[in-house]
Amino acid sequence: MSAAVRAERLDAAERATVGECPVWRVQEDALYWVDIPARSIIRLEIERARRTEWAFDEQVACVAFDKAGRVVAGMESGVFAVTLSDTGDARAAKLAAPSFPATGMRFNDGRCDRQGRFWAGTMVQDMSLASPAGALYRFNEKGVLSAPVVDGLITQNGLAWSPDGTTMYLSDSHPQRRIVWAFDFDPDTGTPGPRRVFADLHHYTGRPDGAAVDADGCYWTCANDAGRLLRFTPRGELDREIALPASKPSMCAFGGGDLKTLYVTTIRPATNATDDDGYVFALNPGVQGLPEPEYAGMLPVA
Repeated sequence: MSAAVRAERLDAAERATVGECPVWRVQEDALYWVDIPARSIIRLEIERARRTEWAFDEQVACVAFDKAGRVVAGMESGVFAVTLSDTGDARAAKLAAPSFPATGMRFNDGRCDRQGRFWAGTMVQDMSLASPAGALYRFNEKGVLSAPVVDGLITQNGLAWSPDGTTMYLSDSHPQRRIVWAFDFDPDTGTPGPRRVFADLHHYTGRPDGAAVDADGCYWTCANDAGRLLRFTPRGELDREIALPASKPSMCAFGGGDLKTLYVTTIRPATNATDDDGYVFALNPGVQGLPEPEYAGMLPVA
């Protein structure tokens, strides 16, 4: 079950405070991710080891691309269209915003489903409050933000879809939850059915943070606080465990020309951080990933 796979630290990526939401952009042979408290989106062109960073006025938590290379992002106050330039300039325009039920909230984990709808969840940033005010939202191809699709979340995370798009995965990574759920998903309407427990990490290790699904339909979750990647089969059985140099992996994404490299962002803890915490890591887990879906709507030029 445990796999001896070496994870390589990408020093050219530089260190983040809360690295999140890695996205492989095939057209650029580049990895994108965010540093939430730094209010930034970062790109690393892998072969050139060239790093570009774009700064914003508020925190950026999750991003996806449209076919034109523009970005849809879940930020502090809503869903934004973002335009990035190669010179490091960036512009953002708010497209929609939920009615936050509590103060101190922001978007957290998000990505597109197989049909190109952008999904993102919210959370109360002060995790010590354990507030279940978070919810999951759908931003469709027409630019309409839904009412809460799933509510009662403390720390929304782990959003992913099966290869055929008929199963949606979602986790709550708060220490009081540590659950990954699965939902039967209607690809035509973008509607999930009732949730069921897919993996309870109280029986394993760590907290289920960001995730990715491979071409075999297996679900990879970052076991935050445990320095592990855990791979669950579509039946919810743990079949692989990979140790990482950093204690707080936050999200993973497949990339590289053959989609066989797994990139992992990490968080640098406020205390007792190691030299590896906060970096991006790359490893070859021996399986292939899936292309990241693009947003199907028409984003305006910000």
